[in-house]
This record gives sequence, C-alpha cells and structure tokens, in this order.
Amino acid sequence: MAVIAVTKERRDGETRVAATPDTVKKLIAAGFGVVIEAGAGATSSYPDGDYETAGAQIAPDLAAALSKADILFKVRGPTPEEIAGLKAEALVVGMLNPHQDKATLNDLAAKGLSAFSMEFVPRITRAQVMDVLSSQANLAGYRAVLEAANAYGKVMPMMMTAAGTVAAAKVFVMGAGVAGLQAIATARRLGAVVTATDVRPAAKEQVESLGAKFVAVEDEEFKAAETAAGYAKEMSAEYQAKQAALVSEHIRKQDMVITTALIPGRPAPRLVSAAQVASMRPGSVIVDLAVEQGGNVEGSVAGQVVETGGVKIVGYANLPGRIAADASALYARNLFAFAGLFLDKEGAFAPDFEDEILKAALVTRGGAVVHPALAS
Repeated sequence: MAVIAVTKERRDGETRVAATPDTVKKLIAAGFGVVIEAGAGATSSYPDGDYETAGAQIAPDLAAALSKADILFKVRGPTPEEIAGLKAEALVVGMLNPHQDKATLNDLAAKGLSAFSMEFVPRITRAQVMDVLSSQANLAGYRAVLEAANAYGKVMPMMMTAAGTVAAAKVFVMGAGVAGLQAIATARRLGAVVTATDVRPAAKEQVESLGAKFVAVEDEEFKAAETAAGYAKEMSAEYQAKQAALVSEHIRKQDMVITTALIPGRPAPRLVSAAQVASMRPGSVIVDLAVEQGGNVEGSVAGQVVETGGVKIVGYANLPGRIAADASALYARNLFAFAGLFLDKEGAFAPDFEDEILKAALVTRGGAVVHPALAS
C-alpha cells in the first residue's frame, strides 16, 4: 500500500493544505495510506481530530510524516528539509512554480525524486477535474472583488433611499479567464455596473453572458489572439497601443479595476500604467491579481496596498489562501483525482509515466529536470 504524506506548508503566507478530511476518506477508500503532519490543516480550519476520524495517521513531526511516504502532497513546493526527509524513490506532487522556482526543482532532481507540477496538467477533458489553475483562479477572482469592495469607501450597488440615490460602483475587469469571469459574476451579484476586456475573441460572449459590457479593439489581430490551449497570446506592440488608448479613456471613469492577465512561463503583461492610475478619481481601487508574476499594474507591490494620488492599488499575494478552507477543499480534490493516475486497473500502486497527464506534469525524474518547457 502506497502511503501519501501531507505536511504543513512552510512557505511564507501559505495557509492552504493539500488534503482535507473528505479527500483523506476517498484516498483511503482508493487504497492509499495517509499520514498527516500534526497541525497541517490548522490554518485551513481542518483540525487533526477530523483527519484522524477520516482514517489518517497523525504524525507528531515532519520527520515522522515523511519517513514512510511514497508520495508527498504539497500546495507549494517542498522545502530543502522536506526534500531531505524523503526516500529517493518517492513522488512529489504540488504547485511547484516551475518557471520561477528553479532552485526547488534542482533540489528535487538532485535527490532523485520524481516530481509533478500541477500547473502543467494539460487542459484536456479527462484532466479537467485535476485543473488546479482553474480551481484556484476561480476563488482568486471571487476574493479580488471582496478585497476591492473592502478597500473602496463607498457601497457597490445602487441604493435608492429617502435621502437620495447612491450610484452603483463601476467595476472594470481586465482579463476574462477563469479568475476574471468569476470577478465579473461576483461584482454583478454585488450590484456593480461591470465592464471587462480580454484579448481572446471567445471571451466577448462569455463576458456578455454574465451581464457585463465587453471593451476591446476588435481588429484582425484580436480575432486570432488565442492559443489552441485556450490561453491568451502576447499581443503586438501596435495592438497594445490601440488597446491602451481605448482602456485609458475607459479606466479613468471606473471606481474599481481588477486585473487578472497572466501568460504561462512569462512575466505578467503590463495593463495599467502609472498615468492611467493617476487618471482615476481619488477613492478608486485597483486589485492586481498578477502581482506575484511582476504585476499588471505599474506601482503594485506584492503583499501590500499602495496608495498613490488617492488611488489604492491592492497587491495581496495568494488570494486563494485568504479563503483557505474552500481553496484547500478544491485543491485537495484536484490532487485526489491526480493520485488516481498512480494506480493500475487492479488498484495497485503502479504509476504509468507514459500516461499523457503524468507525462505532461512530470518535471523531475532520474536525477534530472525533464520537462521540455524547463530546458535551460
């Protein structure tokens, strides 16, 4: 029986956990053993007793949790101490931030571990239930609107009172992927007047289906601005200039702007300039969801709220971690589905490294970094 270990998250600011009592039950039913390091779920509101009731063994410390582990489940990449505590033939599964955190990948490879980065799970039908980028981005988009509303000094919906009418807030969402669409839906539910933009043509119909107005330069480049995998392509300088002119006129009238644009493996595109920030009214709010990859907004700072000219730029890192219980629940279900790929048809632990999903997510094996996208 293969044993899955779940340890505390040791990266700064990480509050999520890689398994919940619900997924522990499912993993045990599938034939795995589960060991939880004491306190691993505390920051996500999952106490040790709930894991124990679900059938997990509670390990008193890190060394005990790792000693018999065949698989290590993580949210973020393991620390050097965690890597050192694993046996060389163990598997590691988590959001390893492979493009930015090369040091962890090198440590994993040096130990001889086979590691899977959940960011590389392909966007194919059978892998949808394993798509951690979507599950976490969905919650990030929701939380971004709450953070914007909290920083905003006025109400979101239109209110008609005996003392007069309060106008609805105007919210502009930049980037209509999973996070952006959830931000649109949440802002609409809170009563805001919502507009949105994206370089992908398919996004227009999605935005309008949620009751928001679409804002974009819809030329020939725009019509071809989506990859086969559904990601936005990086646009030409000429298109960016035209779009910036349109956005500049629009953005100065907004009360809240939420930026969500990311390009896998590359720095986040700059969407909002300092001049555009300065054009906004005092009291306006911008939430930069891409702040951890360099930021969409000029002047945003990871982990901080920066105020410039009366405009607040919210740069909180790890927004899913600010709703850790639900974020953990969704992520843990992603990992449970992924773990099923390690079992053969008879339910025995026998990972097929040629399986298209495992092969796509594999980043280290046999002492080397093996993913083609990470070739130096």
